[in-house]
Amino acid sequence: MILSPKRGAGEARVGTKGKGLGFWMVLALCVGNMIGSGIYLLPATLAPLGTNQLYGWIVTIGGATCLAAVFARMSAKLPICGGPYAYAQAAFGPFAGFCAAWSYWVMLWAGNGAIAVAVVSNLSLIFPAIGQTTGLPALLSVGCVWLLTWVNIRGVRSAGEVSVITSAIKLMPLVLLIGLALWLTLIGAPHVAQPPVPIAAGAIATAAGLTFWGFLGLESATVPAGKVENAARVVPLATLIGVMLTGVIYLGISLAFWAYMPLAAAAASPAPVADLLGRYFGSGMGQVVAVFAAISAFGTLNGFILLQGEMPCAMARGGVFPAWFAHDGASGTPVRSHVVSSILLSAVTLLNFGRGMGDLFQFIASISLAAGMLSYFISMMAAIRLLPEERWLIVVALIGAAFIVWATWGLGASAVGYGALLVAAGLPVYWAVRRGQGAALA
Repeated sequence: MILSPKRGAGEARVGTKGKGLGFWMVLALCVGNMIGSGIYLLPATLAPLGTNQLYGWIVTIGGATCLAAVFARMSAKLPICGGPYAYAQAAFGPFAGFCAAWSYWVMLWAGNGAIAVAVVSNLSLIFPAIGQTTGLPALLSVGCVWLLTWVNIRGVRSAGEVSVITSAIKLMPLVLLIGLALWLTLIGAPHVAQPPVPIAAGAIATAAGLTFWGFLGLESATVPAGKVENAARVVPLATLIGVMLTGVIYLGISLAFWAYMPLAAAAASPAPVADLLGRYFGSGMGQVVAVFAAISAFGTLNGFILLQGEMPCAMARGGVFPAWFAHDGASGTPVRSHVVSSILLSAVTLLNFGRGMGDLFQFIASISLAAGMLSYFISMMAAIRLLPEERWLIVVALIGAAFIVWATWGLGASAVGYGALLVAAGLPVYWAVRRGQGAALA
């Protein structure tokens, strides 16, 4: 049986055909949010793990596919805005819905800080003056945030069009790298000799925790589902196809590095994708790939800004967040939610520069992901509660939940501790909203 969330938790706000998100826009949103700046850095981060990284990718792809199958089925049954929040509230009530939504929202704007910095970091490789000018990187990063906030406020289709264009562009160097590896294999080019690294469950878990960052956003289509044309069909289809396509690309890139770039060289490289392509196409590939990496990060930032604006609005309409956030602007977009989310994102981005651009990506990525894992876990439990008659889905949801617990462990105690604090920080907001509603009814 399906439990319907209270009206307002995520009802559609765009119903006119041609004004919502179509299939290709939704697919681009899914793929674009998953494939961001991280894939250009992960080969270096994962290199010290040796063969464990390959097992980590395989486990993560399997886990992500289970999560995608659950989200796809849930979105077909509940094609409403809010995604993880809507499912949690429908299954377990307002408090669980708030916890899922808050953890997911924190993951979005906190993680977006790393993505905003990645845009400018890649641009500084093309224009060194950016990195040499005090304050300019921070200014440009915040400028990207507000440019894309404006795009999203203009209308959901504007954001969808940006996702389509940037997703098509960002795939080019990654497909080139995979094509290069296939060509080298076909002509019999020798593989590099990699040093032996012991296979260990802890190392595989670490790899899974890191590689899951590459699948963050697999549920992207479910969050603005009320603004998707024919959502009951488009959202699940785009979710499943997006995860499978992304998994093939990630695994292909990992195998390419394993076969044709020494682990030590990959680990020491600040731009491993550019360095591997540069071995066969010349040293000028560094700046070329930097352009694509900047566009990739820019497109991902656009997609996640769309989600970080939709989530507080869905929470407010469901009665677990201040009602002020539920207001839509003239274009049918949650203007207030976008503005507040981007203010928080701008603050995180500026703090990132204070910490230093080198450490920032892994630090913020780990903490934001640790905070957001709760939303994924509750979503899996919600599927079991809402669709008890679908036994295959229960098995898949349990596998997905087990993967989330395991990947969270792989992130480490420090990241989990910081993530738990971020989640706990939202509890006073929930209690204040609920007390206010109780007083209004008295």
